[in-house]
Amino acid sequence: MKHQDMRRRIAHAAARMLAEDGKLDYGSAKRKAARQLGAPESGNLPDNQQIEEALRSYQALYQADETRAQLALLRKMAIEYMEQLADFDPHLTGSVLNGTAGPHADINLQLFTDDQKDVEFLLMRQGTPYQAGEHRASDATGRTHPRFIIDDPRAAVDIVVYPAAELRNMKRLQADGSPRRLRLTQVRALI
Repeated sequence: MKHQDMRRRIAHAAARMLAEDGKLDYGSAKRKAARQLGAPESGNLPDNQQIEEALRSYQALYQADETRAQLALLRKMAIEYMEQLADFDPHLTGSVLNGTAGPHADINLQLFTDDQKDVEFLLMRQGTPYQAGEHRASDATGRTHPRFIIDDPRAAVDIVVYPAAELRNMKRLQADGSPRRLRLTQVRALI
């Protein structure tokens, strides 16, 4: 019971950090929370699903109106960008999809195409300010994929471009059964 209590306390402290700061990812937030609670070497770190649940609770208690307004704005922006990138089979993922996006959240899009260079050509033609880089896969392969971060003044748009065939091999659902990614038509239904 003691371990579950510490795991819960770490999850709620990490959720508070994520909601108030927004610059941390789940892993960094839970490690920082564990240090603050005096359990830096803890084997009691919560999983991401526990942190997401705690974040939802925190936002519902302290940031309900702000979260709702921010989420609506970010989802509308996501639709705008997904429409512009429609030729590349865009999918929304991350906090804008799962409903935990706060004031510092960015929009995470995954594109699936065999013409990966065409994504950058489109961004250049549109005159969209962006930064190009690479995204390293978190799986054992460590493969890299093109990544573009669009500097929209409303919120950053983080785009990772995968080969079209890779979509078939990716997990469709989160551990809690919710979708990992949605296509444009599905995102429109969220609004």
